[in-house]
Amino acid sequence: MPLIWLPTSQLLWVRVAALLFTCVAFSVAAHGALLPHEGMADWCIFCWAFSFACTLLVLLVEQFSLQTRAPVSWSNFPITIACYAALLCLSASIIFPLFFLRNQHFYGDSRSYRIVSTIFSCLAAVAYMGEVSLSKARPGEVAGYMATAPGLLKVCQTFVACIIFILVSDPVSYNQYPALEWCMAVYCICFILSMAVVVLCVGECTGCLPIPFSKFLSAYGLLAVIMYLTATIIWPVFQFDKWYQRQSRSDQSKLITVAVFTALNFLLYLADLAYTARLVFVSA
Repeated sequence: MPLIWLPTSQLLWVRVAALLFTCVAFSVAAHGALLPHEGMADWCIFCWAFSFACTLLVLLVEQFSLQTRAPVSWSNFPITIACYAALLCLSASIIFPLFFLRNQHFYGDSRSYRIVSTIFSCLAAVAYMGEVSLSKARPGEVAGYMATAPGLLKVCQTFVACIIFILVSDPVSYNQYPALEWCMAVYCICFILSMAVVVLCVGECTGCLPIPFSKFLSAYGLLAVIMYLTATIIWPVFQFDKWYQRQSRSDQSKLITVAVFTALNFLLYLADLAYTARLVFVSA
């Protein structure tokens, strides 16, 4: 009778733990948490279910040694998925208790289910962070681009941009002045280019560019830093200066959050540029 040999490694068990934690989180939330079928509840369920499905796919491919048949770069795909899953589970671990535990005046099984989902979401985020730590490239090690610091920063940049898109779209808070529309253009352009880098690396299509990939990264990194610097300055000026301010008091928290995430993404792009310049020029 043929047996499937399951190799044991620290990375394998971290992935299995993440798989179990996300499975428990979304199963418990869907079964007895009595969540509304809209908004942040759907987002949290999506975070856990997406992470579970992708981790299961990675485990199956690796345990059956199907990496060579996968239509993606296996040196880039697993760590990209792990990084996105870590960010998704981390966001769900923050959002879920804020929306569905804090100031909720009810007791019984539904509250217990929500507490369990929150705990396992936090455990899943820690597990995925551990997977990223185990999978990332070490100094002097040959690895895929997404396993390097600039590759992981690209994932963080796209994730932060998605949060900004959600915040500025409900209600729309960028159409009062052309300067704010420029900020929105910055978010969109940089998001598209960062996501394009991720897709090119995971799909092993970097050779399709008309210029060397390293030069593209350097030029794009410099452009993104300059563009985000302008957005970091313009957004708070036109949103919080009394001369331009038109928003109601109820919108202030979202606008402040957008300003914070804009500054955060500027720092991420600045760090990305520094790492990319080091990889390109120091290695050369």
